[in-house]
Amino acid sequence: MNFPRRLVAWAFRHLWLKVLSVGLALLLWMVVAGEEMVERGLRVPLELLQVPSGIELLGDVPTTVDVRVRGASGTLSRVGQGDVVAVLDLRTAKSGRRLFPIGPDQVRVPYGVQVVQVMPSAVALAFEASASRQVPVVPSVDGRPAAGYVVGPMTAEPPSVEVIGPESMVKRVAEVLTEPVTVTGAKEAVRETVSLGVLDPSLRLKSARALVTVQVVPAPLERTLRNRPVHLRNVASTLEAQAVPSQVDLAIRGNRDALNRVGSDDVVAYVDLAGLGPGQYSLTVHADAPPDAGVTRVEPASVQVRITSGKH
Repeated sequence: MNFPRRLVAWAFRHLWLKVLSVGLALLLWMVVAGEEMVERGLRVPLELLQVPSGIELLGDVPTTVDVRVRGASGTLSRVGQGDVVAVLDLRTAKSGRRLFPIGPDQVRVPYGVQVVQVMPSAVALAFEASASRQVPVVPSVDGRPAAGYVVGPMTAEPPSVEVIGPESMVKRVAEVLTEPVTVTGAKEAVRETVSLGVLDPSLRLKSARALVTVQVVPAPLERTLRNRPVHLRNVASTLEAQAVPSQVDLAIRGNRDALNRVGSDDVVAYVDLAGLGPGQYSLTVHADAPPDAGVTRVEPASVQVRITSGKH
């Protein structure tokens, strides 16, 4: 007789809480049941999972797909960015062009949301074997050194880096570029650690930075030697010759110290008459100069030479 009494007592214990719970559940059901079912189009991110090692994706890879979802209007209104994601499993991918279907079961959605359609229903992707090789680093500079100075040799450490990516793209890449090193106003070598990069977005670098050294050296200067006599070389002993004009201007180039050391007789203008007999000739003027100061221009570049027989 005690058992029925205990059962009745348990049933009526906290009766107000039980009635409240039933009421809230009934109210929630009425709210949900009363909501209008709607459909909405969404553009959602496409995630690529399980890409096999040793192969690379080629070309433009889609980053989004369009889906139509269905659910209660209140539920869909609370769907935020990132709540719906399409997932493509690429574990079976092989080299070549492949077609991967995308269905509603490959879209992650919140509870209460149903995927009705995915567009496109399939995605075409191209794959290629992965490769790598060492490619030289080519430094670049920005700006101009101080007046009287120029950019000299440039080096990078490391001098080359490993480039990784699709085999066909790796074969074509010729250089790795550096972030420009600023040499504006510089009078001595500039050293800077900079970022590296390649133009092809399908390629990546094993090392992303390098130490670049840019030599800044005194600029070559130009000096003009005016009215230098034209020497007639290799005139036969039985002949005599005369050049018109008999003097030329010589432009020489070198660094400041080298030009300061050049004397008036260190640069010689001449024409070579070896093997020529009597007659009138138009001959190019040549010049000898010290090894650290080169001749860049002779004006005029040629002279008229008259060779006659015998000496008067």
